[in-house]
Amino acid sequence: MPRRPRRGGRTPPAGGKGADSGDEDSARLGPPRTEEWPDGDWVVRQVPGAAAAKEYRCPGCDQEIRPGAAHVVVWPAETPGLAERRHWHNACWQRRPRRAGPASYW
Repeated sequence: MPRRPRRGGRTPPAGGKGADSGDEDSARLGPPRTEEWPDGDWVVRQVPGAAAAKEYRCPGCDQEIRPGAAHVVVWPAETPGLAERRHWHNACWQRRPRRAGPASYW
């Protein structure tokens, strides 16, 4: 019998629904960190499988990142913003500089 997530009995965080979700994101996702690469500085944030609820397409391999799969979210350090974020498989992000072809995925 498949397990179903529990939905009831949860207590909302202090401050209600309109509170700043920055702390909630930090608890659910890994903390953002800046990585220096030959093509610039990047902000990288780990997304554990439990927090991966949507399907994305990895720009490194052009394959799907399925819901429930751990991966990273990456954006250029100098241009933060939702439109600049890309979801990558962990391995694709790590081997990105060694790939042949265009270096820009944005």
